[in-house]
Amino acid sequence: MSTFSGLSTAYSGLAAARAGLDITGQNIANANTPGYTRQRLETSSVAATPPSMFTQGTRAGEGVLTQGVARLGDAHLDARVRITAGTAGYAAVRAQAYSNLETGLREPGEQGVSDSLNHFWAGWSELSTNVDLESSAAPLLSAANELTSRISTGYREVENQWASLRSSTEGLVAEVNGAAGQVAELNRQIRSATAAGTSANELIDRRTMLTADIAGLTGATVRNNDDGTTDVLIAGGALVSGTTARSLQVSGPTQLGSDAAVQVEWTQRPGVSAGVESGELAGALSLLAPVASGGALAQAAAGYDSFAEQLAGQVNGVLAEAGKPPFFTFAAGRAAATLTVAPTTPRELITGLAEGGFNGTLTDKVSQLSTKPGSPDASWSAFVTGLGAAARVELRGNKLAEVSATSAVQQQLGAGSVSMDEEQLDLLKYQHAYQGAARVMTAIDEMLDVLINRMGIVGR
Repeated sequence: MSTFSGLSTAYSGLAAARAGLDITGQNIANANTPGYTRQRLETSSVAATPPSMFTQGTRAGEGVLTQGVARLGDAHLDARVRITAGTAGYAAVRAQAYSNLETGLREPGEQGVSDSLNHFWAGWSELSTNVDLESSAAPLLSAANELTSRISTGYREVENQWASLRSSTEGLVAEVNGAAGQVAELNRQIRSATAAGTSANELIDRRTMLTADIAGLTGATVRNNDDGTTDVLIAGGALVSGTTARSLQVSGPTQLGSDAAVQVEWTQRPGVSAGVESGELAGALSLLAPVASGGALAQAAAGYDSFAEQLAGQVNGVLAEAGKPPFFTFAAGRAAATLTVAPTTPRELITGLAEGGFNGTLTDKVSQLSTKPGSPDASWSAFVTGLGAAARVELRGNKLAEVSATSAVQQQLGAGSVSMDEEQLDLLKYQHAYQGAARVMTAIDEMLDVLINRMGIVGR
């Protein structure tokens, strides 16, 4: 190795150590940055120079080359994070909806329909034994109005929950479209950086986070391309293809009760479902589905309607057999929301019951409806029990999905997150390498100074 080539060799080591210090500092600075993946300097020795007409033999020891900056991510772990995020998103939306439905029942408790039913039947029983009919009719009407109010309130809470979820679905789709546009732009920047031979690691980190978000919303999958870009696919359809992003939209009914389904479709192809099968959007669509398709909210609303119709039908049926006017009225198709008590005052109630002569046996017969097979009480109990069991299943599924998603994220962090202990060791390593390379350059400089400025001056 000549003196001047020695300077070049030392300088290459100096530059490599400085690059290592820069990258280590970058890692330390971003140790707590969400989504940041640890980077590492990649180096190799300079290949030995083959002999030529100006050299004798192979010349080795030409220094070090900085090949690039590696991103210590794991594509398989990234894919697992996306898959589990989609499953967890689906389960979380459904678990929250079922929890809200169960809370809306207010069972068991004094605010529930069961408690109102007890007071309602007790009112009919009291009316059958009390000679002061009007004083007994007042508590009965109060209990009946309270019962219809709680049925109506429960139904309207389901309606509001459906409308709120329908609205949030629009927001989720807007979020997906925004993220898709950002991924397409990042693809353009990454492709340009890759073609120019510069590092795009931070851009890739950002894109990885966005694709995980999209997967959590739609269950999308990712396909990496040779030019550094990434395609994002929903059920095989490209949401992002290279630097081009497509968009989604929500179509279908805007109110609970329609037999049509709410669906997410491609904006460029109206009427064609995007085929979202996982993620928060899929969970929302499953809840918004009509009764025939198993939509939980529509089925809950139908349960309220069925109970209201049964209650009114049985009470009115007993009274009709005795030629008395109906006690309950409701609009066809919306029994729970419109169920009302026909008599508005105790006198009006007693007058209706007294037509053709008051009969305490009749009112007692109404009160006995609660104990007969197929009673409204039994139907309401079955409705509450079924909804509670379904809610528990969804909550257990959500917990399992959360555990799986958390485990995947932890594994991803374990593979690519910054370890301060390792960075401290690298910092010391590159510092000593830098000092060593600088010392070599100093030694060569001193040697050249002697050769150039001090040799040949003896005797002068």
